[in-house]
Amino acid sequence: MIAARGMIEEITAALGANGLILRGGIAFAASEEAPHGPSGAPARSVLLVGQAGAAPWPYFQRWREQQPQTIANPLDSWSRQVIGAVAQTFGARAVSPSDKPYQPFQQWGMQAEGLKPSPLGILMHPQYGLWHAYRGALLFEDDLSLEAVEPAIHLCDSCVDKPCLKACPVDAYSAQGFAYRSCLAHVRGAGGEPCRSGGCLDRNACPYGADFRYPPEVQVFHMAAFAGL
Repeated sequence: MIAARGMIEEITAALGANGLILRGGIAFAASEEAPHGPSGAPARSVLLVGQAGAAPWPYFQRWREQQPQTIANPLDSWSRQVIGAVAQTFGARAVSPSDKPYQPFQQWGMQAEGLKPSPLGILMHPQYGLWHAYRGALLFEDDLSLEAVEPAIHLCDSCVDKPCLKACPVDAYSAQGFAYRSCLAHVRGAGGEPCRSGGCLDRNACPYGADFRYPPEVQVFHMAAFAGL
């Protein structure tokens, strides 16, 4: 347990050098079908890597300036490089949310941090609100003796007005789910300039985690990546 705690502290420091943070972890049950670790054997533990607010943005931008402008999915590429280096140092296998076969990052996050989804589908964090993300995970073949996490306060439960469901011009989010095609058509269309220049209006309408809200340039980047602009 002491050795694992020391390693986790070292991993935290290594990730922090690029603005990333550990977002908790879980141990896989013996009966659970877990993804494989670095040697190909089933993993026994996973640590989630992510961000709070836009902390990684300056590090990513400096890296991006040194890359070909035509590089596809630069944020994914940067995340893989940074998290992959940490995985190699500490004997883990790195996986990304965009890797196939897709890993259940949202379920892992709910278990590791005790979170629940917001009406927008993004997990609501009691401190960061909707302004956080998972960038990857570290899979270990050792049991890291991770402690169980209590459910976090779910801010959406006490939010009566639900402004996150009222700002979108095309009502992309509803009880029926996310209307992906309607959202995409609007963002790409003549009326989508507010979304292209300011980010998702529904997400920005949420009052929680305002101190961690992504700056405009970060929201523009993510919206352009989503819409293929």
